[in-house]
Amino acid sequence: MTVRSTARMIALPDSDARRGQVRWAPIRSLWTIGMTGSALVLAPLYMTPGAVALWLMTSAVTLCLGHSIGLHRLLIHRSFTAPLWLERVLVYLGTLVGMAGPLGMVRLHDTRDWAQRQVACHDLHAHRAPLLRDAWWQMHCRLDLTHPPRFEPEARLCDDRFLMWLERNWMAQQLPWALLFFWIGGMPWLVWGVPVRVAIGVTGHWLVGHVTHRRGPQGWTVDDVPVQGHDLPAAALITFGEAWHGNHHAWPDSARLGIEPGQHDPGWWVLIALRRMGLVHDLKEPAMLAPREGLHRVVKQGDALG
Repeated sequence: MTVRSTARMIALPDSDARRGQVRWAPIRSLWTIGMTGSALVLAPLYMTPGAVALWLMTSAVTLCLGHSIGLHRLLIHRSFTAPLWLERVLVYLGTLVGMAGPLGMVRLHDTRDWAQRQVACHDLHAHRAPLLRDAWWQMHCRLDLTHPPRFEPEARLCDDRFLMWLERNWMAQQLPWALLFFWIGGMPWLVWGVPVRVAIGVTGHWLVGHVTHRRGPQGWTVDDVPVQGHDLPAAALITFGEAWHGNHHAWPDSARLGIEPGQHDPGWWVLIALRRMGLVHDLKEPAMLAPREGLHRVVKQGDALG
């Protein structure tokens, strides 16, 4: 069986994406339980219009500018270029989502991407488990592969002192904002500005990943891989384009995720605005990229008849 490498995941002779042990990750799990539990208990007690507005605004900024644009499209895939100061601002905002530090996010993403490019992979990386088990695995556990690939991040990641500082202190980044929100708006702003935002962001990220790796419409398929990407059109706007996951599997280095007519991609709209302001450059689109090996267009029945 051929074991494929990716840019940062180097396959060793015995690397295997199938065999491994799912183990509880206590720090990650307690963080998630703490944020989710606080949100469930406190949010109804401290709901005010201002607090809900703060949650909506901070969620939009951290999930769109931070996670989708800063961490995913820029730090992980390098689908566009930005000056270092802006890259650091975007990555910082992505860290505030509360899933992991920047290097941790790169490793989690690239390990999953590597596994999904093999002929077969573990159920955790395929989101193949039932809903509640997958939720436990993805948000509270880690998969220790028996024979993993070697993770080799580029120097611009592992030698960046700012990124390493964020990696060591990613949970603590919530504290200054918690204090600021409490000072301005008391407990309602604190509760909705930190634990509610983090809990919904982390849970929503898992849920979209669970669905888009299992079912839904497809525009593309890739040969000889254990997991296909699917789209979730209903979540396109609230995920800032990340729900076009079938497109992302087909064109992973594209800065544009909603590539078909009518596919709304707010993250792309923001990038276009930033390009007009001269702040970002070299935005990659599918027409500029080489197709993945084994990529095929899904021909729908109406298209075939037409």
